[in-house]
Amino acid sequence: MSFPNDPEKYRGVPVMRPEDTIAMRKRFGRFPKVSPPEGVILCLKNDLPKQLRWRVPVQKAGRMMGDFYLVRSMHGRVGVLSNFGIGAPVVASLTEELIAWGVRRFLILSWGGSLQADLNTADIVLADKAIRDEGVSHHYLPSEKYALADLKLTHTWKDHLASRSVNASVGTTWTTDAPYRETREEILRYQAEGVKTVEMEIASLFALAKFHEVQAAAAVVVADRLASLEWEMPQDMRAVNRSFEAAYRAAIAVLGTGA
Repeated sequence: MSFPNDPEKYRGVPVMRPEDTIAMRKRFGRFPKVSPPEGVILCLKNDLPKQLRWRVPVQKAGRMMGDFYLVRSMHGRVGVLSNFGIGAPVVASLTEELIAWGVRRFLILSWGGSLQADLNTADIVLADKAIRDEGVSHHYLPSEKYALADLKLTHTWKDHLASRSVNASVGTTWTTDAPYRETREEILRYQAEGVKTVEMEIASLFALAKFHEVQAAAAVVVADRLASLEWEMPQDMRAVNRSFEAAYRAAIAVLGTGA
C-alpha cells in the first residue's frame, strides 16, 4: 500500500463514516426499516418505553445497538432509543448514526447523582451546560470547560413539564467517564460552583450536536446523592419512576410539536 507524500491531505479526515456503519447494519438486518423520525429520545432508563407502552403506545421498529421504537401517536415524527448501554462513547456513536440517517433533534433522558443538598431523589434537572470531564467531546470541539445545550429546546421541555404540574430546575451537570473516581475534592469544588448533577453522557451529546449543527437538550432524573460526600443510594424508586415518566411524556410532546 502506498501513502501520499503530503500527509496534510488527510489531516482531520476520519477513516470510519457513520454512513458506512448504517450500510453494514442494514446488510445484516440490524437497522430500523422505517423513515428517520424528526427527533429521537435517547432513554437511559432501559425499560421505560416497554413499561409505559399501554399508556404511551410505541411500535418497535428494529435494533440499533439498542431497541428502537416509534411513538404511535406521533405518526413517525418521534423515535425512542433505549437499552443501548451507558457512557459517552456509546451515546456519541449512536448519535452520529442517527444524524447520518437524518435525525436533527435529540433529547437525552438520563439518571444522575445529586451534588447539591437541596436536590433530592426524583428531582428533575434540565442541563443547560455540561462540564466536559470525559474524552469524547474533545474529539469534536476545542477543549473548553463546558458543552452547551440548545436553550430553546431546553426551555420548551421545561414548559411542557410545567404544563403537567411537574417542577424542573435548570442548571449545570458534570459529565465524567469514571464514576468510581468522583472524588470529594471535585464534589466540593463543583458544589461551590453550583453544579447540580453528575452523569456519564451529556457533554458528549452537546458537543456532537454543536459540531453537526443539530439540536440537543438533556434531562437528569436524580437517583443517588453525593452532596454529603458519601454515596447515598436511591430511597424511593417509585418516585424516580414517576419522574422518568413525566420527563418522557414531556419529551415526546416537545419533539412531536416541532417547538
